[in-house]
This record gives sequence, C-alpha cells and structure tokens, in this order.
Amino acid sequence: MPSSSAPQLIMVGSIGLDNIRTPAATRENLLGGSASYAAAAASFFTSAGLVGVVGTDFPRRHETLWRRLGINLRGLQRVRGKTFRWSGEYEQNMDHRRTLDLQLNVFADFQPKLPQTYRAAPFLFLANISPELQLRVLDQMTAPRFVMADTMDCWIQQAREGLEEVIRRVDLLTLNESEARLLTGETSLLAAARQILRRGPAQVIIKRGENGSVLFSDIAGIALMPAYPLESVVDPTGAGDTFAGGFIGRLAAAGRVTAVELRRAMLYGNILASFGVEAFSLDRLAQLDGRQIADRIRAFRRMCRQP
Repeated sequence: MPSSSAPQLIMVGSIGLDNIRTPAATRENLLGGSASYAAAAASFFTSAGLVGVVGTDFPRRHETLWRRLGINLRGLQRVRGKTFRWSGEYEQNMDHRRTLDLQLNVFADFQPKLPQTYRAAPFLFLANISPELQLRVLDQMTAPRFVMADTMDCWIQQAREGLEEVIRRVDLLTLNESEARLLTGETSLLAAARQILRRGPAQVIIKRGENGSVLFSDIAGIALMPAYPLESVVDPTGAGDTFAGGFIGRLAAAGRVTAVELRRAMLYGNILASFGVEAFSLDRLAQLDGRQIADRIRAFRRMCRQP
C-alpha cells in the first residue's frame, strides 16, 4: 500500500534488533519488535503509520524496507543511544524459546508521541508495551473507531491496575492461552474469554500457537481459526504480532466492523502469520505479494471445507 499523510491505521509498539538462534541457524542484528512485524503485515491491506523509537545504531536498510512496504514513518523517533536489543534461542520443536539477553536501551525511556496526522486515524493497534504507554497513546487519539491491544504476563502481574483501564477502553484484547488464564484465574478458555468481555471489550482473541486462535465476540460469536499447516517453521519470532497486524490491517481495509469482517480478518491474520514464520525476521514478508496471499487463502479454504 502507498504511504499516506493520514494513515488509516496506527501501530504503536517496540522496535528492536534481534539475535536469534534456532536448531538450524543463527542470525544477528535482525529487524524485530512488535510494531515492526505488525506494521509490515498490515501494510498489505491498508495505509499504516508506525510509532516507535530507535537509536543511532539502527540500520537505515530497515527504514528502507518499511518505506518500500508503504509504511508511514512520521511517528518514528530516532534518539541518541542504542536500539532495543533481544537475543533468544528456540528449542528443537520451535514451540519454546528462552531469552539469552535483553537490553532495553532507548526503549526504556520511550514516550510515544503521535503526529497530528495520526491522531484522527480510525484504527489503532496497541502492541505489547506497558499499559501506561498504551493509555498515553489512547489519550492522544481523537475518536478511533476500533482499538486493538496486546498484552503479556509481566503486565498482568506487575501493572494490573493500568491494564484493567486499557481493557475497559479498547474494542479488542488479544493474548495467549496462559495469559488469559493468568488474567482471569479461569482454567477454561471460554470462561476466561467471557470474563474479559464483561470487563469492557466487545471482542477477545486468544492465541494458541501452532493450534491457531479463537475469536470470542459480542458481534461474531465464537470463531475457531486453525493454523495453516507448514512443512517447516524457520523463525516463529513475531508470529503473534504478524497475525495481529494482518487482522487489524484487513479490518481497516474493510472500513467496518461486522461479524463477517471480523471472521475474514481472522483468516487474513492467520495467513500472514503463516508466511512470516517461513523465514527469519521480516524476510518472507518482504518478498510477499497479493497473489501469494490470495493463493494461500484459497488453499486454506479448501482444507477447511466440510462435507
């Protein structure tokens, strides 16, 4: 999608440089961060504006990739210091990873500042950053039509009050199975989702890794989305953010939030995530085009066809 002075969708989150070790290979200084993956996925469907912070060591080639994808960078802050860095290692089955090193660097003092052209955007994705920063972004928006937020276990444990305020103010919360249980104290995912819906949002998406995801919605009911089957997974880093970006990017492209469009957005998010894990970092998304997305959508629909 071409860059626009007034993006339809704003993505706020981390931007980082990753060192990733898998059983097959090791790569260093990869483009990473929740906002990077989400904005790249959304860019296939709508005009996206990126809000994040990088240091003076951030490679210009990564900005070139964002621009080639049509991502608006007016909200990108470049400040003196080093960019957020994460190093991780995946186990043989790629289901679990462990952090080897984490350096917040300039991200430790990140204060999201939205350009005026971003503040009236109808769609907003609050990627996995502290609830305090998510609330600051919400306070800068004028009247967003649809707000989606992600969270994680450390915010549930350490910033519960702020997170509860975020949950009250968004339209959709996304989190994984263990986080949903931690947040609600419920063992059943259905019970956990219903409790979250009572707290404010009209939708919740619970991510289930290789088992796909589930949408619980006041509008669309329950929608099960199995993961697209792949012969091999090269790098699962950012898969959840890629899913979220594809989801809200497709929803923003539709321009309306209906049962049909929510379920369709689930499908597109699922397919974008399946492409993302086929290579390290954003390498697969950088080579992706609309025809490949459409082909995989058709293949997935054939797989799910019932007798």
